[in-house]
Amino acid sequence: METTTQSSSQGLGPSEEGQRVAQDLEPVYDVPVKVQAVLGKSRLEISQLLKLGPGAVLELDRKVGEAIDIYVNDRLVARGEVVLVEDHLGVTMTEIIKSDRS
Repeated sequence: METTTQSSSQGLGPSEEGQRVAQDLEPVYDVPVKVQAVLGKSRLEISQLLKLGPGAVLELDRKVGEAIDIYVNDRLVARGEVVLVEDHLGVTMTEIIKSDRS
């Protein structure tokens, strides 16, 4: 008995299917998006904000080592960690947040 399997996308193999998906997204490659990596939040009165100067320390609502939130166009999409790449700060995603949208 002989069995054959096909990919669900018109008989394309896994690598061909991945290429097709990437090509299908080409029209949106130049669409700008806003990406934010939020280390934490803090609430201040304007009078407190005006008193801040160089070297001031602002307490955030997160602890050292906690995951940061990653937003794309003001929508939470992932959590991650701050990393140092050469002399630049970066973010690595450690968790993708599933959307409740349909």
